[in-house]
Amino acid sequence: MSERLEFEVSRAEHGRTLEVFLGEQLRNYTPWRIQRMIRHGFVFVDGQPVDVRYRLFERQIVTVKLIDPPDKLYEPEPGPLSILYEDAWIIVIDKAAGIVVHPVGQRQTGTLANRLQAHFDGQTICRGLLRPGFVHRLDRQTSGVIAVAKTFAAHRDLRRQFELGQVKKSYLSVVEGELLRSLTKIDAPIGRHPSGTTLLMSCAADAISPRPALTRVKVVESDGKRTLVLCRPETGRNHQLRVHLASVGHPIVGDEYYLPHGEIRERRKETETNRAERHLLHARSLRFRHPITAAPMCLRAAVPSEFSL
Repeated sequence: MSERLEFEVSRAEHGRTLEVFLGEQLRNYTPWRIQRMIRHGFVFVDGQPVDVRYRLFERQIVTVKLIDPPDKLYEPEPGPLSILYEDAWIIVIDKAAGIVVHPVGQRQTGTLANRLQAHFDGQTICRGLLRPGFVHRLDRQTSGVIAVAKTFAAHRDLRRQFELGQVKKSYLSVVEGELLRSLTKIDAPIGRHPSGTTLLMSCAADAISPRPALTRVKVVESDGKRTLVLCRPETGRNHQLRVHLASVGHPIVGDEYYLPHGEIRERRKETETNRAERHLLHARSLRFRHPITAAPMCLRAAVPSEFSL
């Protein structure tokens, strides 16, 4: 990849350092990479190489020669996106069930990341100036709200919010049986399942390397055979809601693996008929602070029709 980009310094950008200016233009580039580009002679101001701390003047022309992509790029693959919110720094999607979030292993296409890369490439003058930055995940069969960073700075701040537990999430799930309304929380550590596979998790006594996990639950309605439950995870363990609900005897309808009280279902063969086309877990809402403006954000995804009892 070899691209030559030109930017004219506006009145509002007068007096900014070259490093800061380029950080705003090349939003998928880390500060370290921008500094390296300047020091190695790939950046010019009015045709002349300058220092990282050089302060720009209005109407100056900054030229950048891009030799390589900023980072690993996803293969762009146009596809439908249900966008709940988007600005220059973040995008929030209502993910459909059945879509993998990002490439893994042999699956390098057909993911949400591929669709987002195509969407971002259509917003910039050359490929790769923006790249999806994932700070949390949803399982393939889980639908609902997922926030994705569009810039390095936004990704760093959002990741920090998740690490500090400042992001608030709510989910809707349909579980098997009638969940007691008196149950308001499930507090049980979660670790790897003793079967040895890294895919499955467990909150049984023999779980490997368990970590604290807390889920608050509230019964929304029940028809006696199934229960619609509002779940608010206060920790972020892998498969937390699926494992916790199954551990109290009420697995999520359609769950591929987790059965009541810690039992694991053998993976269904392709020829078997599933009881549900997907597991009925939906990321209903996401609350966080905007990583750049600090404005409070609350995004909600509409409830799919299959969640009606």
